Amino acid sequence: MKIKIFCNELEIEAELDSTATAKEIYNALPLDGSANRRGDEIYFVIPVRIDAEKDATDIVEIGDVAYWPEGSCFCIFFGKTPDSTEHEIKAASKVNVFGKIIGDLSILKTVKNGDLIVIEKA
Repeated sequence: MKIKIFCNELEIEAELDSTATAKEIYNALPLDGSANRRGDEIYFVIPVRIDAEKDATDIVEIGDVAYWPEGSCFCIFFGKTPDSTEHEIKAASKVNVFGKIIGDLSILKTVKNGDLIVIEKA
């Protein structure tokens, strides 16, 4: 499963895993929201409620797409967050990682707080 993420003039794709979280979010598409930046993380609230999966983690990798159960948010990690250490990228708390961005992540640095993000099936 692939999705497309749009914001301003940018378009980027992500490949989704075969997890329950990925399937539930994919089936809810299209989704949109107002971007929030937290370091090099973009997140926004979506109208999908999913519990933490058994492998939920606060340690993520560059390019991970995740769902944050505590805030019902879609998250994109493209660098360090305020909670990151020298060697690890950390989410605010445990997230369900369910996919990976395909392509150049540096374009995500242009997204600002309040920008409209739209996610659609690819």
